[in-house]
Amino acid sequence: MPRGLLLLFAMASGLSVANVYYAQPLLDALALEFSIGHAAVGGVVTMTQVGCAVALLFVVPLGDIVDRRCLMGVQLLALVGALVLVGVAQSIPVLLVGMLGVGLSGTAMTQGLLAYAASAASAREQGSVIGVTQGGVFIGLLSARAFSGAISDLAGWRGVYFVAALLMAAIAVPLWRRLPKLAHAHETVGGYWQLIASMFWLLRREPVLQARGMLALLMFAVLNIFWSALALALATPPFSLPHTAIGAFGLVGVAGALAAARTGRWVDRGYGQRVTMGALVLLLVSWWPTSQMYGSLWLLAIGIVLLDAGGQALHVTNQSLILRTRPGANGRLIGLYMLFYAVGSGLGALGTTVAYAHGGWQGVCLLGSAVSLLALAFGASLWRPTTVSKVA
Repeated sequence: MPRGLLLLFAMASGLSVANVYYAQPLLDALALEFSIGHAAVGGVVTMTQVGCAVALLFVVPLGDIVDRRCLMGVQLLALVGALVLVGVAQSIPVLLVGMLGVGLSGTAMTQGLLAYAASAASAREQGSVIGVTQGGVFIGLLSARAFSGAISDLAGWRGVYFVAALLMAAIAVPLWRRLPKLAHAHETVGGYWQLIASMFWLLRREPVLQARGMLALLMFAVLNIFWSALALALATPPFSLPHTAIGAFGLVGVAGALAAARTGRWVDRGYGQRVTMGALVLLLVSWWPTSQMYGSLWLLAIGIVLLDAGGQALHVTNQSLILRTRPGANGRLIGLYMLFYAVGSGLGALGTTVAYAHGGWQGVCLLGSAVSLLALAFGASLWRPTTVSKVA
C-alpha cells in the first residue's frame, strides 16, 4: 500500500473517531449548561455509544455489498450535520439526538475506513496496515480530549463541535480523490436484511470473533471507566484544572499508543497470544499509579501511558486476528467486533459515574481494577493447547 494512502486512512480515521469522544472533558460544562447531575451526565456519553451500536449493526456491514467510496461520502455528510446539531442544541432532547448522530456517523466512518484499509492491504502486510490505521484511530481518540479542552476554553463547548464540523468538511476532498475503488471478493448474502442476518450467523460460527469480542468488551469498559471519570475528578478541588489542562492528559496517552505501534507486525509473525497477555497485564498494573494521582500527577501520567499502551496493543491484535478469518466479510466482522466495544464503553461510562458519585476517585479505581482483573483471567483462560490455534 502506498505510504500516502496509508497515512490518509490513519488521519481520516483519527479525525472521525475523535468526534465520538469530544464530550468527555466537557461533562462538567454540559452538566452545568443543561442542569444535569454528576450521576446522570454519563448518559450523554452513553447516547453516543448507542449511536455506535446502531452504526455497527446496520451501517458498517454495508461495505461488504456496496461501493465503499460512495458510502464514505454519505457518512461524512451525515457526520457534519450531527456535529452542527450538537453545537446549536438548546435542550437536553436535541443534545441527546445530536450525540446519537455523532456516535452513529463517527463510528460508521471510523470502522468503515478501517475495513477499507484491511481490504486494500495484501495478506502479508494486513496486520501492519491495521496497526498503522488503528494507531491513527487511537491518537485521534486521545487527542480529542486535548482538542476539546483547548477549544472549549477559547470558544465554549459549542465551539468544539463547530470546529469539528469544519475539520470533517475539510478532509472530504482528499478522501474523495484518493480512496481507491476495490475489486475484492464479496460473499453472496442476498439483499440488505440477508446481510444483517448473516452477522448473527458469523457471530455464532466464529470462535475467534467470540473470544476477541469479549476481550474488547472488557477492555473498552476499563478505558471508559478511567476517561469518563477523569474529567470529573480533575475539574474539582484540590485540582480545579481548566479544560485545556484536563484535555492535555489525553496527549500523555499518545506515548502509550506509539509504544504499541508495532503490534500488527508482531501479530503477522504469530505472537498474537503473547501480545494479548502482555496487554492485559498492562491494563491491570496501570490502576495502581492512577489511584495515587492525589499524591502526584506524574503517577497519573505513568498510569495513562500504561493503560493506553495496553489498550492499543490488545485492540490491534484483536482486529488483526479477526479480519484473517473471512476476507469477504470485513465490514460485518468489524461491525460485530466493535459492537462488543460499544457495549463495553456504554457500561463503563455508566458504571464510572455511579462509582464516582458514591466512592470518589478511589471507587473508580477499584471498579477499573476489578474489570481489568476479570479481563486478564478471561485472556488466560484462552491460553490452552487445544484452543491457542483458534483464538491466538
